[in-house]
Amino acid sequence: MTRTDPTIRLAPTDRVAVLAGSGRLPVNVIEGLAASGHEPFVVLIGGEADDDPRLTAHDHATLELENFGGLVSLLKANRVTHVVMAGGIGRRPSWWRMRITPAFLSVAAKALYGLSRGDDGLLRTIVRAFEGKGFKVVGAHEIVPDLLTPEGRLTRAGPTAADRRDLDAAWVAAQAIGALDIGQGAIAIGGRVIALEGIEGTDGLLERTKALRSHGRLASAKRGVLVKCAKPGQELRADLPAIGPATIDGAHAAGLAGVGVEAGRSLILDHGAMIARADALGLFVVGLSSDAR
Repeated sequence: MTRTDPTIRLAPTDRVAVLAGSGRLPVNVIEGLAASGHEPFVVLIGGEADDDPRLTAHDHATLELENFGGLVSLLKANRVTHVVMAGGIGRRPSWWRMRITPAFLSVAAKALYGLSRGDDGLLRTIVRAFEGKGFKVVGAHEIVPDLLTPEGRLTRAGPTAADRRDLDAAWVAAQAIGALDIGQGAIAIGGRVIALEGIEGTDGLLERTKALRSHGRLASAKRGVLVKCAKPGQELRADLPAIGPATIDGAHAAGLAGVGVEAGRSLILDHGAMIARADALGLFVVGLSSDAR
């Protein structure tokens, strides 16, 4: 597996804009930047970014999806050199609410083309659009490399031989749906894949699995695993698979024994809190490498 160099050397004059969607990732990126001495500029995506004071503790602005045409001028006005896309976007822009400006028209056709090619196609189009305007697009893991999942067992508990079979089955399934640009996760119980991630995301996948526990064919089944991995050929500077404390809580509620995530191509959010939560609940977390498969 080809690894991406997780280190970006920022010059003192560089300024990083964090495009903040939902979830914990924007907070982790902002805290990592601040800890390294780089004051971020935070762009809160309207209706998506969480109501967290740590997001607004730095220079910031709010931008609605329907006004994305104004993003470039906003970034340039704030002397931004690098852009990080962090966090989820749960909706598509409402086209009838778009502000029709020359800036909008210059990117609309490209955005529509990218949207027609699925989520990863849209992300690639957005990345190229930023680069075409002179910005350097970087991944969250390139700014805060400590977010990357290391290989091997991360918790006190480890997978059993049966869990390993579940990990293998879920890995193959997650890779298959990733190749189709459907999702990044799969759940296997008793050596069989029972649920795949769709547009509802990992939280929805875990909720669905919890409900399936009462199904006759699963009522007596124990343990099981969640596996998340990057899509084959994925744009690694955006939308890397991620897990955090909430993932552990969801996995435990679904009756799973543990979680496997792709080492070097996935993110662990709130690392210390996540590991502590997994240890407290008796779940395992492992970083999986395709090189060893």
